[in-house]
Amino acid sequence: MTATKPTLPRTERDEAPLYLARYRERQARPTEPAREEPDGTPLYLRQFRRRREEDTLVAPRPPLWERADHGLQMVLSEDNRNKEISGPPGSSLPLANDVYLIRHAETQGYSAEAGLTPLGSWQARTYGHTLARRVGGDEKVVIVHADTNRAGQTAARIADALSDGVHLFEKGTELVDPEPRPEFRNFGVATPAGLMDVTSAFRQYYSVLETFERQALGDRPAWLVEIDRFWRTQQGGGDPIQHWLTIPMMHFEPPSLCVRRFWKGIRAIAAAHPGARIAIATHSGPIRAFATCAFGYDPGEPYNTEHVRVKLIEGGREALITFRNRVQEVLVPDFDQLPDWQPDTEALLSPAHV
Repeated sequence: MTATKPTLPRTERDEAPLYLARYRERQARPTEPAREEPDGTPLYLRQFRRRREEDTLVAPRPPLWERADHGLQMVLSEDNRNKEISGPPGSSLPLANDVYLIRHAETQGYSAEAGLTPLGSWQARTYGHTLARRVGGDEKVVIVHADTNRAGQTAARIADALSDGVHLFEKGTELVDPEPRPEFRNFGVATPAGLMDVTSAFRQYYSVLETFERQALGDRPAWLVEIDRFWRTQQGGGDPIQHWLTIPMMHFEPPSLCVRRFWKGIRAIAAAHPGARIAIATHSGPIRAFATCAFGYDPGEPYNTEHVRVKLIEGGREALITFRNRVQEVLVPDFDQLPDWQPDTEALLSPAHV
């Protein structure tokens, strides 16, 4: 007895393939009058001009970032590279201000005020364009910076890219032109020529050190010894900012004072621009001291254009500090309650206490 082969089901399709169906649809459309186009005009350009003419015949559309029916455009106008985890609606605290402490972009060198490299300009513009995706149409953005070339140029590039971005995404964001603020300067060094930024003090140190090495007369002053230790740490492949954070130095501005003036600057700008988003281009040392004070440990050196984020909660008493996926809730310092160490020390050394 021979076995019979199983009969396979057959699928009969009488409709045309998709490409043929689309072709028939195009053929069934009424013929449009021929358009006068210059010879050699590419097809994509002719179609673009046709769509632009059609857009002028309809009512004005809402801004790009509000077109809910254009999912792709919504994605393009949002910050889809933001790694911050957002909670469900209603779970977030109301913010008074959103602050970014941004390290300046790549600079040509720290021994001179030379400004940014081409890569540094690209880094700053990329940051500004990303910030344009993040802001809303009804927001206000304030940009300030330390009074150095590298910080000022970083702020200027961020502002330019932010302006281009909000225009591209058709957002009505209000932008405040960048301005220098003394509260966000780099940590200073006391030299015979006065209080200087640590990189400016390097030039003073280098010229005086050369005189001592050439003449070999007398002992080096204490300020020269401390700067020499600081810069030789970097030349030896070490971490000079960690040296500053952990080793007491008599002629260097203490990290705690940097943190204090940063908080003063943040509170002053927040009071002048309530509800604004604040971008501050400054230096890695004070930013690192600020984060160390908040977290209780040294989180490491921020990269160029990396930021520490400070979310001021409504009421002005609390803030959330975010850096490298770590979030810490802190109390905003009350300067009236903080000790002023220098007057207290002088009072303890007065004849009445000796």
